[in-house]
Amino acid sequence: MTDPASLPDVTLGSAYRAYTYAYPHKTAYRRLDPPVPLRDAWADEDRRQLFLYVHIPFCEMRCGFCNLFTTTHPGGTLERQYLAALERQARVTRDALGDAGFSRIALGGGTPTYLAAGDLAGVFDLLSGTFGADPGALPTSVETSPATATPDRLAVLAERGVQRVSIGVQSFVEAEVRSVGRAQRTAEVEDALGAIRAAGPFDLNIDLIYGLAHQTPDSWLQSLRAALRWSPEELFLYPLYVRPLTGIARLGRSWDDERLELYRVGREYLLGEGYEQTSMRRFVRPAPGRRPLIEEPDYVCQRDGMVGLGCGARSYTRDLHYSSEYAVGQSGVREILHDFVARSDDTFALATHGLRLNPGEQRRRFLLQSLLHASGLDRALYRARFGTDALTDHPQLTRLVDAGLAQLTPHALRLTPAGLERSDAIGPWLYSPEVRTLSEQHVWT
Repeated sequence: MTDPASLPDVTLGSAYRAYTYAYPHKTAYRRLDPPVPLRDAWADEDRRQLFLYVHIPFCEMRCGFCNLFTTTHPGGTLERQYLAALERQARVTRDALGDAGFSRIALGGGTPTYLAAGDLAGVFDLLSGTFGADPGALPTSVETSPATATPDRLAVLAERGVQRVSIGVQSFVEAEVRSVGRAQRTAEVEDALGAIRAAGPFDLNIDLIYGLAHQTPDSWLQSLRAALRWSPEELFLYPLYVRPLTGIARLGRSWDDERLELYRVGREYLLGEGYEQTSMRRFVRPAPGRRPLIEEPDYVCQRDGMVGLGCGARSYTRDLHYSSEYAVGQSGVREILHDFVARSDDTFALATHGLRLNPGEQRRRFLLQSLLHASGLDRALYRARFGTDALTDHPQLTRLVDAGLAQLTPHALRLTPAGLERSDAIGPWLYSPEVRTLSEQHVWT
């Protein structure tokens, strides 16, 4: 097996190559020729424990670091058209799935709470009425923002039994968020956090970013301390990345050493405050008597499928990943959105863009989804799924052990703290040459 990069590149080069939150990335997707009927895509899948995800691609502003599929201020007409298309897609998808059960729900974006409270309630009605997926009975997560975490919207989430609310704060220092084009007052953030805590017994996640312009270890600690005043059950610490066609991509700066220092400062501070690190980005401290949403046992991300609804949402089967087309620039996003809202039932019944995963790519996905989590790769689970040993399939893994980046036992392979902080280098190191080439050839729009 050929490594896409040498081990010295992983151990000594940049720790920040790419965030592997899913493999393969949507930049590796291409038009499916011929399109795949959804009924065929799901026919042979285990559909007992599916993840139901809804994408709301609307925000009140476009942050300079954002590479998500979203647009700002869509206007009432486009919102109504989008929700109508979402309802059509849901009905067609449910028919194609046949018998199916769901073990987790998430609303992401974009900002789902950009929708008015009544429209937000309508999305939950759609999920329960069409899929039998009740947020009050299933672990359910919803993303929000300081400007849209309003009492009326939060009341909808509380009434529907949503368990987790995730808010993108990024920084409690106004000059730092202004540096990435985000018009956000710290007082507004504090009001939003107060509203979330007042609305219900949510598991609160706060997203923060390190590597912002003018950020120092002291100002980073200031944000962390401000976040912990709200006793969040969960925090995600994201390194700032410069991505094509995002607002700060033209700055051309390199600041790897600064980001690594800030990561270590954040990690040590949160560990000292009783948080547990579960990945390079995620730290958890559950409220007494409650287990974190992502630890719920029914859904296994390496094994179980995802049903994505909405423009920009992905769906996963064992050997097919599919989505709408992908764009970051506003003109490209708007074009794809207008195509989505014009779709008929017949076109919603087809997967038109995606990637087939051969057995080798299925093994890589399982490996990456496991290894980049603090619990590591369960060798028995891998063998049960594929009938082979992970180290036989991926012999380069022993090089991580030799370099002190991973620990190997008869049962598991886990990244060490030194390996965990280089997750964004180790992940791309394990990509297949084919997927790497497809992503590199992606034309950004």
